[in-house]
Amino acid sequence: MHAAAHNDEIWRPGRGKVGMASLIAIESLFFAGFIVAYLFYIGKSAVGPYPREVLELRPVLWNSAALISSSFTIVAAVRGLARGNMGAMRLWLLVTMLLGGWFLWGTWVEWRGLIWDRGLTIRTNLFGSTFYSLVGFHAFHVTVGLLALLTFWVLGLLGMLKPARDTLRFELVSWYWHFVDVVWVFVFTSVYIVGMRA
Repeated sequence: MHAAAHNDEIWRPGRGKVGMASLIAIESLFFAGFIVAYLFYIGKSAVGPYPREVLELRPVLWNSAALISSSFTIVAAVRGLARGNMGAMRLWLLVTMLLGGWFLWGTWVEWRGLIWDRGLTIRTNLFGSTFYSLVGFHAFHVTVGLLALLTFWVLGLLGMLKPARDTLRFELVSWYWHFVDVVWVFVFTSVYIVGMRA
């Protein structure tokens, strides 16, 4: 009886993991709502421009490749910290942040072109409203993720990270970063694949 209770204690997930998993689940519902709204309103704008008229796939593919690649580099950074290799951790974390920064820069360049060159704002039509809401919501999450990663990078530079104490915390932040990457696959598919063909 006592052994069974002890085993339950061993296999019980930690509060940090439960908390992050719960956050990701809630955020997933928010994203699902934005994606459903975007898909529902495709082609229902009374006036243009429409997705196929203003969106360009090629630059977004490069941005997407950068963001997806950052999932691999964050894994390398977590492994570096777990092994006590702070140099590897800082290097791969820096690469992760640069890839995430590239993605945000690409989003800003796209928005600048859409707003100033194509005249598409959040108030132009239903497409503009749902596009900026969905893509902007994702960009906000990337920004939050980058700030969390930057915090760990600075702590690593200052020598304030300890593998035994901080690996789990860093791993939980990496969960969030993977979530942001996975969500982008759904956003990209909805906006740039389905949306441009509607």
